[in-house]
Amino acid sequence: MRNISATLSISMDGVIQAPGRPDEDTRDDFERGGWALPYNDEVMAQRMGEGMASSGAMLFGRRTYEDFYGYWPHQTDNPFTPYLNQATKYVISSTLSEPLPWENSILLPGDPATNVPRLKSESGPDLGIVGSAQLVRSLLAANLIDRYLLLIHPLVLGQGHRLFDERGPGVDFELADSVVTSKGVIIATYQPR
Repeated sequence: MRNISATLSISMDGVIQAPGRPDEDTRDDFERGGWALPYNDEVMAQRMGEGMASSGAMLFGRRTYEDFYGYWPHQTDNPFTPYLNQATKYVISSTLSEPLPWENSILLPGDPATNVPRLKSESGPDLGIVGSAQLVRSLLAANLIDRYLLLIHPLVLGQGHRLFDERGPGVDFELADSVVTSKGVIIATYQPR
């Protein structure tokens, strides 16, 4: 059985919206995109590289897949680009259709609570989720994520979409690992109890 790991940048007030770029996700008039960039350092780069090396396939929701496809294949000077291009990318979507434009992409149409358990039960490499908060929330509700790697940034955004909201189930976690970067980001690995 495959394990699923979710990696998300999160502010101290739980916001996960648009950490990477100002134009990444402006829904609901969010104007603080790119908030995670000033906190990148060597420790974070090393941990993210280790994470990519340990998961052989990726699982995306539609919005994050389209955002990544619009950006990453064109980043020729970034060490993450070859990995992202070569990795098998499973995309959960009820609106996309095949063929998907990014190489090694496989569409899983419909409900994640139906498709992901089937995918998880197959033999193959572990699955990594980056971003895709709506997908993470639905998989959390179905108890399908084995590990959460949260990059907890030392700032409060005061607005934006949050990872865990009032609709989700309550879950207890245990801390499996943590490291603090030189810029104060806590990289914490949690597993459901």
